[in-house]
Amino acid sequence: MIVLHGWGGNAQELATVVPFLNLPDYLFLLPNATFPHPYAASGRAWYDFQKHVGLTESQQLLKDWLLSLESTTNVPLSRTFLSGFSQGGAMTLDIGLNLPLAGLICMSGYLHPITPPPQEHQYPPVLVVHGQQDSIVPLSAAHKTRDTLSSLGVQVEYQEFEMGHEVRPEVLTVIQNFVKTHS
Repeated sequence: MIVLHGWGGNAQELATVVPFLNLPDYLFLLPNATFPHPYAASGRAWYDFQKHVGLTESQQLLKDWLLSLESTTNVPLSRTFLSGFSQGGAMTLDIGLNLPLAGLICMSGYLHPITPPPQEHQYPPVLVVHGQQDSIVPLSAAHKTRDTLSSLGVQVEYQEFEMGHEVRPEVLTVIQNFVKTHS
């Protein structure tokens, strides 16, 4: 399971959540984003949030890294889950929708504009979780993500929670169930 942090976060922050997922048979990989964050000394960013500078570069680096994992971990992509929080959730959808992954998990994230692949493309199942009081990524972004993916024929599981821009224990239970269902 790959876990991508959000804008200004880092891999170490999300590593504290991993034990609470209670998935002991899974290998977790938590990469740091491509670029240093402009305002947080230990923070990283997948791209410049306001200008989208670096987005294409990070997408390509992340895709190449994911495609190389099978040879280093001996875990096929078809058994790999890609997940992300906030900007990491956007990156999860950007890259993951076009790879033969076991599933995608978008936590408090959003969807960039996408070009639909050919009709016969098989999308991985997607879990979208979002806080109803999220002041960073508005709830409307989650609704748009859900609706856009559904219109493309993606199998989407969607849940809202009484929370802000965060991950609470009840979200971890939903993620755990999604992973077990699609393993």
